[in-house]
Amino acid sequence: MARFRTPLAVVRGLGSAREGTEHFWRQRLTAVANVPLVLFFVGLMVALNGASHAQVVATLANPFVTIVMLLALASMLYHMKLGMQVVIEDYVHSEPLRTILIMLNIFFPLVAGLVSAFALLKISFGG
Repeated sequence: MARFRTPLAVVRGLGSAREGTEHFWRQRLTAVANVPLVLFFVGLMVALNGASHAQVVATLANPFVTIVMLLALASMLYHMKLGMQVVIEDYVHSEPLRTILIMLNIFFPLVAGLVSAFALLKISFGG
């Protein structure tokens, strides 16, 4: 078997990070999960179009609706994070800027998810 790595690369351990396949499957899994979750979300928004504030709150307070909405939030935000990570890694060539953007890409979905989950749970528990 031919070896294409230099002795220095072997010593440094440089090469594949071996996480591309896992990233690929996580992105595909969240994409498949997003299909019914987004359809539910869009259907809910269409159904609530023109509804009063009380009707919207009553609908979002339903435990089934709350759980599905929390699943949709988690799946969509994680899928967005994975996709943006690929874009950042592929198209941002400045190392310091790439590092900052990857950090922001971790924190933004986390903060958006926590704020959204808090709002949904507050409605659900009647706060």
